[in-house]
Amino acid sequence: ETGSEDIDILPNGLAFISSGLKYPGLKSFAPDKPGEIFLMDLNEHNPRAVELRISRGFDLASFNPHGISTYVD
Repeated sequence: ETGSEDIDILPNGLAFISSGLKYPGLKSFAPDKPGEIFLMDLNEHNPRAVELRISRGFDLASFNPHGISTYVD
C-alpha cells in the first residue's frame, strides 16, 4: 500500500521486500505506520507479498528500512 523501497531475490525464487521508508523531503503515504518486510514466492502461479512477523523486543515504532540484502550460506 505504501510502496516498497528495495527487493532481494534469492536463487530459489523467494523475494524479500522492504517497505515503509520515511525520509525527509519524501512524501510518506502512511507516516504513522512502521516499516515492514514482506516475503513473496515467485515460484507460485499468482505470487503475493506476505508481511513477515518481526520478533518481540524489536522496536517496530522506529523501524524505517532502507534497503535489504540477504546472505546465503
